[in-house]
Amino acid sequence: MLIAFTTSLLLITAAEFGDKTFFVALILAMRHLAFRSLIFWGVLAALGVMTIMSVLAGNVLSLVPRIYVHYAEIALFVFFGVKLLYDASRMSAKIEGEEEQDAAAFVHKAELKLPQKKTRLAIFREAFSLTFIAELGDRTQITTIALAATYHPMGVIAGSVLGHAICTGIAVIGGRLLAKRISERTVTVIGGLLYLLFAILATFEGS
Repeated sequence: MLIAFTTSLLLITAAEFGDKTFFVALILAMRHLAFRSLIFWGVLAALGVMTIMSVLAGNVLSLVPRIYVHYAEIALFVFFGVKLLYDASRMSAKIEGEEEQDAAAFVHKAELKLPQKKTRLAIFREAFSLTFIAELGDRTQITTIALAATYHPMGVIAGSVLGHAICTGIAVIGGRLLAKRISERTVTVIGGLLYLLFAILATFEGS
């Protein structure tokens, strides 16, 4: 269970920081400064529900013969690792911040369809719904499913939710300041290396 917790915590934190849902939380917190705690809990609630759904899906996959799940997990980690490193190699100062721009456009488009009057409940629901939609099919969701197919489900849930809580807290409290100080390219490289590291560890674990 400790391995499941640690692996999930590291991978989800690395994958989520600077991701679309990270910037959704950041943008919503900036637009509703007086209700940042509501934004935090709304975003985290959506990510928590998504984590549980992903773990349930991973448990279904665990019914597949272990050897296939094991190699699929390694292949997935290698794919994400290589893709992140490739994306980082193509980043320039001009390209950095593209994820934030996509998130801003996503939030703006969604808010046009929402009521203009912002009650506490409406703000919570907005944070929850936008995060849930943004997370569907995201890298972190797929990673959680893969982890749950191999590791202890409770460890995966605890590690993933804590990772999401850390990233959401950073985004809501000081995401803008941190985003300016830390290069998106650096974060992407770290994420890619972590995925490759866990792919190597999974390979040795199964040998």
